[in-house]
Amino acid sequence: METTEKQSSSKKLLHGVRPSRIIYPILIGLAVVIYMLVKEVDANTFSLIEFTWYTVFWLCIALLMMVIRDLGYMARLRILTDRKFSWGKAFRIIMLWEFTSAITPSAIGGTSVAILYLNKEGLKVGRSSAVVMSTSFLDELYFIIMFPLLILLLNVKQLFMIESPEHSIWLDSLLYFALGGYLVKLVYLVVLTYGLFWNPRGLKWLLLWIFKLPVLRKWKHGANKAGSDIIESSKELRRKPFLFWFKAFMATFWSWTARYWVVNAMLVAFMLEGYGFADHIMIFARQLVMWIMMLVSPTPGGSGFSEWVFTQYLGDFLPTAGLAASMALIWRLISYYPYLFIGVYLLPRWIKKHFKNNKS
Repeated sequence: METTEKQSSSKKLLHGVRPSRIIYPILIGLAVVIYMLVKEVDANTFSLIEFTWYTVFWLCIALLMMVIRDLGYMARLRILTDRKFSWGKAFRIIMLWEFTSAITPSAIGGTSVAILYLNKEGLKVGRSSAVVMSTSFLDELYFIIMFPLLILLLNVKQLFMIESPEHSIWLDSLLYFALGGYLVKLVYLVVLTYGLFWNPRGLKWLLLWIFKLPVLRKWKHGANKAGSDIIESSKELRRKPFLFWFKAFMATFWSWTARYWVVNAMLVAFMLEGYGFADHIMIFARQLVMWIMMLVSPTPGGSGFSEWVFTQYLGDFLPTAGLAASMALIWRLISYYPYLFIGVYLLPRWIKKHFKNNKS
């Protein structure tokens, strides 16, 4: 009976990430970009771009940044699982995880299905939950550390486009929006740290309290089981030495940092401006702030919303709005769309491998 329930839950989760759903983020993203291109592009827009071997080289660097990002995630997964997974298996899990995040709203992400991926690849459910929560802890820790450091190093008015010549309501409120998002992340990190390392029973209680809500009540039994598993797994996490967490955080650091340097490499590729070091740090910092805004997007993987935010928030580093729309499309082609197509290839084969004996 319990096995049947687990299989049913797994099927429901996988139904939500079926490959056919990639059409929605692609259509939304392309629709927004096409609208911006039609609205902003004129005859002189693309005359500003000179496509050379230099361009090809720096676009390859942008792609390399994404490879470094994924290698960092794979290394972190191997560290958190005590190298239980091979590099090949870690690659498969990360690609499926990214695919899930790419076709679900940014605020939801791929966490719930990631636990299933890890479990089906050989980890116990509790250990899978602990690993996924550890990745969340490390991701939030990166943001909590980097955001105030960048605030101290940079001109805050320039970072948040305060007193921008292109005055708009959303630019005026950007600073408060970013600070609000930072506080939410900080509270989440404190609760997660407390639950994983000091009081996992308290975290279980919080989970059960949340799943008493009418919308979530039907999953209360699963939350109770996950809470019990986390209690067991947290014992192991608390015994891990400082070096274990340091290596996992460094893998996280390189992953996120490489992700944000993609846009910098793109801008250098097209030699749009003579960017100095300070400009590159500002572009990097603005992408960090963009991540807060993308978290509230209701669209799959932030499609449409991400492209629009890119043109608005990084547009002043580009000579024209039409060029900003073109750069937004290239950015998503490098950093987002590949995960959709890799996931479409991998997911059906993964399901066939791990669920082919469901009837038995």
